[in-house]
Amino acid sequence: MTVQNLIDANIFTVLNAADTDKEITKVFCCDLLSVAMSKAPASACWITIMGNINTLAVASLTDSACVVLAEGTSLEDSVIEKAAQQDITLLRTDLPIFDAGLKVQSLLG
Repeated sequence: MTVQNLIDANIFTVLNAADTDKEITKVFCCDLLSVAMSKAPASACWITIMGNINTLAVASLTDSACVVLAEGTSLEDSVIEKAAQQDITLLRTDLPIFDAGLKVQSLLG
């Protein structure tokens, strides 16, 4: 499944769409940035509530396919602009992290 397939599923709100041909191979749920930095697998759909600029750094470092901000987490416009500059797809949902992860996993099969 690609990031574009996830977007087309209309489960999440798109904050920034970039490099949507990236393949999503796993779901990764984590809110502790240091743990995500060391454990997030490449090409993962990372689901978190950490809505700050450091999330983008970790997403870039781990080569996440996309980031889903759960539980209504919002970002400042400047962070969304930075995501666009760094080709990081950002999605948003009001769902709890676990439920958002289940939605992505169901699409992965």
